[in-house]
Amino acid sequence: MAAHRILVLRHAKSDWSEPGQRDFDRPLAGRGRRAAAAMGTYMKAEGLVPDLVLCSAARRAVETWDIVATAAGMTPEVERDEALYLAAAATLFERARTVDPAVGCLLFIGHAPGFDGFARRLASDRTSPDWRRMAEKFPTGGLAVLDLEVPAWSEIADRTARLDRFVVPKDLR
Repeated sequence: MAAHRILVLRHAKSDWSEPGQRDFDRPLAGRGRRAAAAMGTYMKAEGLVPDLVLCSAARRAVETWDIVATAAGMTPEVERDEALYLAAAATLFERARTVDPAVGCLLFIGHAPGFDGFARRLASDRTSPDWRRMAEKFPTGGLAVLDLEVPAWSEIADRTARLDRFVVPKDLR
């Protein structure tokens, strides 16, 4: 593993059943809760434990993290940030560049298209099967694991990380 690792997790499947509900306030669907728990179990088994979690403040992102953390028994520092709600990839690059150098593993949790665009842009090898699969579709509950190829968070830019793997809830069944 590189000195710095970024995990990009798209929130799990949300519930659309309440008409008129604000997008920001949508909860997870049952399928999303199950996928988040499975991802948490996977992350624990694979040693994918963040030092810092930067989470969109939207309800479905917060619920995703809470379920992942419970399933994995993780208790890292968590920042819930309204600025990450529907954030563009450029915003995520800017935020990542400000991460404390002591953080070894950073987890971003949020929404398409910004978070999956961030993961795609960050990856240096765009020919790998995982990158092509990620570029084709980054479904809810999907997780990209990227190892930085630069020595500091402040140097993060396009193509400065190696995509270690891309995992989606269907892979965990």
